[in-house]
Amino acid sequence: MTEKLLQYLWNFKVFKNFDFKDIEGNSVEILDFGKWNTNAGPDFLLGKIKINNLVLAGNIELHIKSSDWIFHHHSQDPNYQNIILHVVLEHDIEIEELKSSNISTLELKHFIDENVIHKYEKLADSTQFIPCQDIFNTDKIPVNFHEENILRKLQEKSVELEKSLEQYKNNFEAVLFHSLAYSFGLRVNAFIFKQIAESLDFTVINKIRQNEIQLEALLFGISGWLENPQDEQMQLWKREFDFVKAKFNISDLKFHPKFLRLRPPNFPTIRLSQLANLYHQHQGLFSKIIKIKNSDELIEIFKNVKASEYWDSHYNFANPSKIHQSKIVSKDFIELIILNTVLPLKYTYHKYHNEEAADETLEFYKIISPEKNSIIGNWKNLGFKIKTALESQSLIYHYKSFCEEKNCLNCSIGFKLLKEPSNV
Repeated sequence: MTEKLLQYLWNFKVFKNFDFKDIEGNSVEILDFGKWNTNAGPDFLLGKIKINNLVLAGNIELHIKSSDWIFHHHSQDPNYQNIILHVVLEHDIEIEELKSSNISTLELKHFIDENVIHKYEKLADSTQFIPCQDIFNTDKIPVNFHEENILRKLQEKSVELEKSLEQYKNNFEAVLFHSLAYSFGLRVNAFIFKQIAESLDFTVINKIRQNEIQLEALLFGISGWLENPQDEQMQLWKREFDFVKAKFNISDLKFHPKFLRLRPPNFPTIRLSQLANLYHQHQGLFSKIIKIKNSDELIEIFKNVKASEYWDSHYNFANPSKIHQSKIVSKDFIELIILNTVLPLKYTYHKYHNEEAADETLEFYKIISPEKNSIIGNWKNLGFKIKTALESQSLIYHYKSFCEEKNCLNCSIGFKLLKEPSNV
């Protein structure tokens, strides 16, 4: 038993019965269990109880043992002056200050189903894909489970984006550029690509975007790749980078993208070239994206994006490849960008101005194809039929936010599984 589990049981009223009596034998009627407080201070605020026909309103504190009141140093803490009930799993010592203040102590150990504790401990000790794998079935999935996960994810992402918007003076175009750079970097180079993007004043991107060679040279130069040019094209990029660097007073700071464990199509050389091409093709990219109402139009913006001609025969500098082909962004990559960058930013932009922003954003998820990865494969093995990005994105988010962290007490599935009878 943990204090967090005890708080969970109190919050959701998971008890065998409610014929509570305090340690003095007085009947305790809980009129309001209070509001679960996840911040500093008492565990439950604004509770209401009735003891000996006297109704008391105030805060409720929970502990595994009565002595935890002392160990947690509540005695002199002003936050605990308005306690009306001390709830414990086990009463081990008398707390004189509570007794002298006529604050009752309620012991819960005889009111808790041992099966619930056993299930929780089994979840906490699990090493499987999801902690509840042995007792999981898809019938326990709550209504609107996927929609709620996506909206929770969008809201969390929106908070991050709002911080960036505040930093960059509400410049959505600049924040989109930073976010797209992050997505183009994929897992290995995401943060490095974002650092590259944020190291530049976005007005520079706008001023040179019509010259694709200069834009590409700028990104390559900041990556530290042009200091020793080895072929004619690299020499051209080097000259253009030196010109742009001097003209716009670009910092000498260099960032160094990684190649290790990447498939050639995902090499940072290819992805930065594609990013340059995207901005060469589209001026006011955010303005275009924000007006779009369906996924086909979104895909249309990205589908012709490709690395420059040099990369038709290269994956890295001065090292020609045997295969000659255009490095066009794939449909899977486009959908990844839409899911991870475009939709969160559209949601953030519209949520304060459009009451239907959430519903409209969810519709995009329902049309886009689901991702294919090990997490999705494991969910499928548990019986999920995953047909759209709404389901795949929801399950990836749920796994990372709840299952991987063993955050079962805050999980809507875990809530149902813990409450119901079981033989595990």
